[in-house]
Amino acid sequence: MHETEKEIERVILCGVHTGSNNVLEDTDEESMAELRFLADTAKAVVVGEMIQNKDHPEASTYFGEGKIEELRLAAEALDATLLIFDDELTGSQIRNIENYTRIRTIDRSMLILDIFAQRAISKEGKIQVELAQLKYNLPRLSGIGGQLSRLGGGIGTRGPGETKLESDKRHIYRRINALEDELREIQLHRDLLRERRTKESAAVCALVGYTNAGKSTILNYFTDSKVLAADMLFATLDPTVRKLDLPDGRNAVIVDTVGFIRKLPHHLIEAFKSTLDEAVMADVIVHVIDSSNPEMHTQMKIVDKIIAELGCRATRIIAAFNKCDIAQPLSPRPEGNYTDFVSLSAKTGEGMDELIELLSDALPGKKREITVLIPYSDSRTAAVLHDGEVILSEDYEADGTRITLLADSALCAHLKEYIVEEK
Repeated sequence: MHETEKEIERVILCGVHTGSNNVLEDTDEESMAELRFLADTAKAVVVGEMIQNKDHPEASTYFGEGKIEELRLAAEALDATLLIFDDELTGSQIRNIENYTRIRTIDRSMLILDIFAQRAISKEGKIQVELAQLKYNLPRLSGIGGQLSRLGGGIGTRGPGETKLESDKRHIYRRINALEDELREIQLHRDLLRERRTKESAAVCALVGYTNAGKSTILNYFTDSKVLAADMLFATLDPTVRKLDLPDGRNAVIVDTVGFIRKLPHHLIEAFKSTLDEAVMADVIVHVIDSSNPEMHTQMKIVDKIIAELGCRATRIIAAFNKCDIAQPLSPRPEGNYTDFVSLSAKTGEGMDELIELLSDALPGKKREITVLIPYSDSRTAAVLHDGEVILSEDYEADGTRITLLADSALCAHLKEYIVEEK
């Protein structure tokens, strides 16, 4: 008997720097560093990088004639097995690059989809990833059909949908329709749960942010959960919903969502819409930011852009600058459409009390401390307060029962005639 070792991909990262004003879409040092992190996450070894300064990528081969030849020679010298491009490639570009270099080629979107395929655990997650893969690869079949016939071909070919792409387009369309039907059923179940939360007056807080910003760590801190919180991209794919106990006794719901990243494939956002709806429908959004990352401001712009595109209804967005234990102090006030901001460390607990107080203020149904004097003749009201309300103190006086409690606006209005003090 002998043990076979899995072959590790040796990759060269490629990109074109156009110098455009759209820094979120252009290839630069930050974008390449992120692409390198993505490749590491996919268990590949980066053996080289190549950037061409050019007004726009070539329509046929992405790189110019001289650069593509340089890439071919570099791949041969470095014994590369895979080329990863920082921008989306067309099917013909993939085919032409592979024909010229004789090296398997994928783009950033295919790499992200591959990582999602590895991370997907739930049925919904697997359906979403397969749907995104099918929709992304469908217009590129003429260019990537050859590599898809090599089962288990490595990064960019994994996932629940890769064998389906060997069928004709009609079969793929049928598969897409079937997956969308399954997602609609899951969406219906989600809507019912959301409707029940609304009836129970459960306020919802959604954690959003760049991938690896620390959203799951914050969720675990507040709810004593054991959601995977690791120093890796896309550790969380499936939305995690947990009960959140607020300081005034209210029960809210906190939702951990999938992390964002620059140049996130459109089909991926579309496929994960049922998941992202949790953020869209939230009462308050907490934008978790890795304040130790030197590209923090760019990452914030990317998340803000996606939040705006999703059409989130939340009127209050809290900027939570995480990892303050290893970051430089914040400037007086960050730029962005934030109602509040806080510096914290979910790892050490610093600033977490301030965040929960901000959430308590921002989420609907906030309770405030009042003192009421209820005459003994109205013992029924006193009894109702003991059934479900947060009683802070109670004294029996000559004129009645003095009770200090936490009450929302509706209860305050009901007890208006008995209130003797409020804070």
